Amino acid sequence: MNIEQLIDYLKSNSGFNENVVSWNTVPAKDAVYSDFPDYIDRRLIDYYVSKGIVKPYSHQRAAFDHARKKNDFVVVTPTASGKTLCYNVPVIDEIIKNPESRALYIFPTKALAQDQMHELNRIVESLELKIKTYTFDGDTPANARKSIRESGHVVITNPDMLHSGILPHHTIWVKLFENLKYVVIDEVHTYRGIFGSHFCNLLRRLERVCSFYGSNPKFILCSATIANPKDHAEALTGRSMFLVNESGAPSGEKNFIIYNPPVVNENLGIRQSSVKLSAELASTFIRNKITTIVFAKSRIRAEIITNYIKEKTHARLAAYRGGYLPGERRDIERKMRSGELDGIVSTNALELGIDIGSLDAVISVGYPGSVSSLLQQFGRAGRRNSSSISLLVANSSALDQYIAENPDFLTGFPPENAVINPDNLLILLDHIKCAAFELPFSENERFAPHISTTKEILDYLESEGILKNASGKYHWMNSIYPANEVSLRSASHDNVVIVDATSANKVIGEVDLSSAPTLIHDEAIYIHQGRQFYIDKLDWERRTAFCHETDSDYYTDAECKTDIHVLADDRTMKKNSFSINYGEINIREQAMLYKKIKFRTHENIGSGKITLPEIEMHTSSFWIDFDEEYLDSFGGKANSGALLYSVGYILKNIAPVHLFCDPSDIRSISMSKSSFSLKPALFIADSSPGGSGLSAKLYDIFPDIAVFASEHISRCSCKEGCPGCIGPSAGGIEGVKKIICALLKDLSNGHNPETETLH
Repeated sequence: MNIEQLIDYLKSNSGFNENVVSWNTVPAKDAVYSDFPDYIDRRLIDYYVSKGIVKPYSHQRAAFDHARKKNDFVVVTPTASGKTLCYNVPVIDEIIKNPESRALYIFPTKALAQDQMHELNRIVESLELKIKTYTFDGDTPANARKSIRESGHVVITNPDMLHSGILPHHTIWVKLFENLKYVVIDEVHTYRGIFGSHFCNLLRRLERVCSFYGSNPKFILCSATIANPKDHAEALTGRSMFLVNESGAPSGEKNFIIYNPPVVNENLGIRQSSVKLSAELASTFIRNKITTIVFAKSRIRAEIITNYIKEKTHARLAAYRGGYLPGERRDIERKMRSGELDGIVSTNALELGIDIGSLDAVISVGYPGSVSSLLQQFGRAGRRNSSSISLLVANSSALDQYIAENPDFLTGFPPENAVINPDNLLILLDHIKCAAFELPFSENERFAPHISTTKEILDYLESEGILKNASGKYHWMNSIYPANEVSLRSASHDNVVIVDATSANKVIGEVDLSSAPTLIHDEAIYIHQGRQFYIDKLDWERRTAFCHETDSDYYTDAECKTDIHVLADDRTMKKNSFSINYGEINIREQAMLYKKIKFRTHENIGSGKITLPEIEMHTSSFWIDFDEEYLDSFGGKANSGALLYSVGYILKNIAPVHLFCDPSDIRSISMSKSSFSLKPALFIADSSPGGSGLSAKLYDIFPDIAVFASEHISRCSCKEGCPGCIGPSAGGIEGVKKIICALLKDLSNGHNPETETLH
């Protein structure tokens, strides 16, 4: 059946519809066109006309006009609305008219950069123009780098390479920086949290180098839908931005469905597995020749779903996730574009605009944590003149059940705000060091106009022997290369490679260092493209895991022990029986044991110990300190630990709805006795080193989140708590739902700015 027939079949299927909590149909939309402006080179217009683009969409024309006026601007329109033209046309037109002009394109991933290079090269080759376009990243051959620096009109890179490979070596990029007219930044919504905070400082360094060479490039930014695109773009760049957000692109009919799997255990509130159900739905779609992408929330789920679908359909299918080698990912993308695959199962790695062709259906296995991420996933389905299905299959977690009970939250898909904290002292210190290596600081210079502490930071670095003040300028004096000491994305630069010891020590994948203890510890099962590998040995010192292929009927899941030490209590609101706090903490985490989980039944069939070093992280946190008597008064002394865990569980799951983040971006840790206050405490901390600003925002809006959490628990259909509301710990305590609701309401009333103390 075709996509329209499949939609009719689902609408008439009572077994399917009884679990649909929301079916929102967005009608097809006609395009709104404008004209190509006369100031664009005629050859460029003729090229697009030859490709069937006779007229630009209205938002594309608006972008052209802003570029003509030398405005900085941000384009925010849906997926597949032709944002690429918004910057390619002005950039190519500028270089045609002024051949010495240069442009710098920045994409968050290498795959997007490769896509853009191929698109630009097609245009240039067709028009027989002498415009040279190159990607410059870690895979660029050494013998090609000199010609890129000297003759590249458009240099396409990623933040990591700009950080470590271009700005520190700006003296050999003189041609680029002296003639830089445009800086293009795509997928702006991805620059949030710790990554966005680093990226903002990276752009401060870029502007500083441009100013040194006398250039003042204009910024063109593009983003998926977020609530604060203009503010976020201005926060990242430090510039006033014009906003282009009225899309003129057409679209076919879109069907957005929220599906809540049936309850299989009423007492425990357990629902049918979203993983198995999504695999069944995807198998039905693929058997009917409906090209489908399934989004899973973790690497292991992506691999498991791929296996399940292959067992049911024998389809041409691939998994796609981080940890695959670059060549393998490019091959999967090519096969999906060319129609060699019937479907693909991916983590959020394919949320971004990597070209994998047109798809008819999207299945998101669990709410991805933000409306913007869901929009990106759902935007993968839909061709201009045909219908599409975008299906969110909820799981049993509190967050997903909150969404299932409040489908109106997603009606119209109101996006969240993007949050960054670029003035985080640790991040600022790192980038001022990098900036000082690139160019000396003058005594009265500010790294950004509002950062009055620049001189204090420079003086501190001088006292540490890193800088030297001579003749009114701070010069770099240290032997280290500072960019190598700063990771833009994670706590560590290191990764662990996975080697198949039975295949000539072939590298089959990689894992970041912080994830290695839970994913590739000794005796773990590592799944790669549906193939299972048994980890024989994780060599921690050499950052290498050795494995051999196996055929196991189980996979592994690890558990960790966590300790917290408060370093600074920056903000406090005190109540008689508890206090609400925000500050800096140190988290120490150690993987302790792993469980063996059987495929299909998901039952625990065994366990083992993990012996690996402890990992430390300095971050920011929101937390609540409780008087013991107060906490005991809600459920008794014997139950206080379970209640504390459950309050943390529901807050951690509800908070991402109101913060622009994935649930994994924050973490909940309950302690029977905090080493700081010597009281029971509940911490909800940023998962990123140095803090990302999420816990600070949580401190400010905590009353709202506490009320939402209480209302969600009250509405849950379970009798005495379930994974969809209070989690697994406090189940069985008589009246537990009412007890936790009462505690949350009391906590929300205790949030009074008039009682706040700043330290």
